[in-house]
Amino acid sequence: MKLRNFEIDNNKPMVLMGGMNVLESRDLAMEVAERFKEVSLKHNINYIFKGSFDKANRSSIKSFRGPGMEEGLKILQEISNTFDIPVITDIHEPNQAEPVSEICEVIQIPAFLARQTDLVNAAAKTKSIIQFKKPQFLSAPEMSNIVEKCSSAGNSQITLCERGNSFGYNNLVVDTLNFQILKKLSKPVIFDVTHSLQLPGGLGSATGGRREYVLSLAKAGISQSIAGLFLEAHPTPDKAMCDGPCALPLSILEEFMKQIKDLDEFVKNQNDLEIT
Repeated sequence: MKLRNFEIDNNKPMVLMGGMNVLESRDLAMEVAERFKEVSLKHNINYIFKGSFDKANRSSIKSFRGPGMEEGLKILQEISNTFDIPVITDIHEPNQAEPVSEICEVIQIPAFLARQTDLVNAAAKTKSIIQFKKPQFLSAPEMSNIVEKCSSAGNSQITLCERGNSFGYNNLVVDTLNFQILKKLSKPVIFDVTHSLQLPGGLGSATGGRREYVLSLAKAGISQSIAGLFLEAHPTPDKAMCDGPCALPLSILEEFMKQIKDLDEFVKNQNDLEIT
């Protein structure tokens, strides 16, 4: 699957979908995008900026949702133009698909909405690349139904994003077998390490997280020879307006990505063994 001057493929060099959870401000988004771009250029990583204009599924009515679609798309357009990079963002309603596709080369369907047929159909009709977050409540094999739904609407440019499964209350776990099962659906697989670290509802009115484990969990995912990593970072995670407990401190992004890039290259240079 081609995007600008690189490919998104489980057998190709990794893609980094990185940025921030919600677009807190134009200046902060530019700061985060600039740092991700610098690190990606230095280490020859294919990069897509991620930022959400609306977080429609926040735990509390008091939670910050974002600047809204109109202002958010302006920020994403400026980032794309300034740094010459593709961008990805979420949509939550069918009528958002077309205007978002005019700015974003990848449209993301949030995990809780991945089975919403009208939303899937609207996204598919844009002909953009569609990334589906695997719902926390679905098994990996069930993602075949979502792939079929999107493909039947005329769009087979699909990436599948692993982000953990619900395990009891306020907890997520990542089954690494899911990566191989998802790869059998013949689609690029992305690992959302940030949201796999969540403790949903763990703070009562907000989601908790375990960012101290982000490097080890990211390595576990990348070791599965997948298309890429989804990662959110913040200059001051403890002050982030959304999912700060899961965000990587922006100051250590370069060393983090150097280790991940090295592992991706090592894994993809190995010869596969067919085991039956």
